[in-house]
Amino acid sequence: MDKRYWVGFNLVKGIGAVRLRALREHFGDLSLAWQAPLDALQAAGLSQKIAERVIQARASVDLDGFMEQIAAQGIQVLTWEDEAYPACLKEIDQPPPILYLRGELTIEDSWAVAVVGTRRVTAYGRQVTEELASYLAQNGVTVVSGLARGVDAIAHQAALKAGGRTLAVMGNGVDRIYPPEHRALAEQILASGALLSDYAPGTPPEGANFPPRNRLISGLSLAVVVVEAGETSGALITAQFAVDQGREVFAVPGNILAPQSKGTNRLIQQGAHPLLSARDVLEALNLTRVSEQRLVRRALPADEVETQVLNVLAREPLHVDEIRNQTGLPIERVSATLVMMELKGMVRQVGGMNYVAVREEQVEYRT
Repeated sequence: MDKRYWVGFNLVKGIGAVRLRALREHFGDLSLAWQAPLDALQAAGLSQKIAERVIQARASVDLDGFMEQIAAQGIQVLTWEDEAYPACLKEIDQPPPILYLRGELTIEDSWAVAVVGTRRVTAYGRQVTEELASYLAQNGVTVVSGLARGVDAIAHQAALKAGGRTLAVMGNGVDRIYPPEHRALAEQILASGALLSDYAPGTPPEGANFPPRNRLISGLSLAVVVVEAGETSGALITAQFAVDQGREVFAVPGNILAPQSKGTNRLIQQGAHPLLSARDVLEALNLTRVSEQRLVRRALPADEVETQVLNVLAREPLHVDEIRNQTGLPIERVSATLVMMELKGMVRQVGGMNYVAVREEQVEYRT
């Protein structure tokens, strides 16, 4: 797969997941789409304005040079088709076609929880964030946040201090650290996690970029915890994305007179789980035995039935009935095997009796 053309279309304003998918379906290959004339791009469903942007980008961007520049900066490019693309993110509606990554994603990041909140954090919010992020990290859960001032930075720092992993999702290119005073923190994250963005390297930290990036924060996570948030906080946008994606939402209750607690208290009123202890998150997500799950997974697959199930499960969710159809196994055997595999952390149920494999690397499990 030639990632140059994925990057090229990512540089064109107005081409996201829906239009890129349409281009692939129409042309069969993104290289053909990139080289297509204006009328062919319009025939593929692009408006004249966006088609003209493609033509302009093609004339002005040296894709080979840009890819060399990305590689020289240690930036990885992940697309939908890469096994390393985060499985949890791929499950959401219209996941970003391309991710830029500095650092490393590991199988451990399959167990991730977002911790977000206001930039104007109180002493109470700081204490809760530190205790929560530390507890999650100590229990093998990756902490996801946005590298912003306040709650985000505290969450990253606490996870690192506890010896855990943390991911920072950015509203600009991963070659630019924003805010600039978090450069040292970003370097620490690179040693025990990653910086991610769906914005191309060189993209500045414009205000309009940050609300959409919150969709990635929730998409990478099994749950979102909002520690403190005012009534118009961006953390509330993250919480709404989490609801839309079917993820759990927790909010820390606070003083009803404090501006920083108005958003979180409102979330609780609307149905978010009130966070009364850090353990609440692990229990709600059945993550109280993450370390044991990791140890057990090193021995997978355990038998021929598990092998058959893993062979039919891909990154896309598959219903239990379809698993039965493809394996030819009795439904009772399939159900029992899935229960055991979920306990081991080999598969995850993503709602409606749909399952997805959680794999450490691209392996064909065949006997």
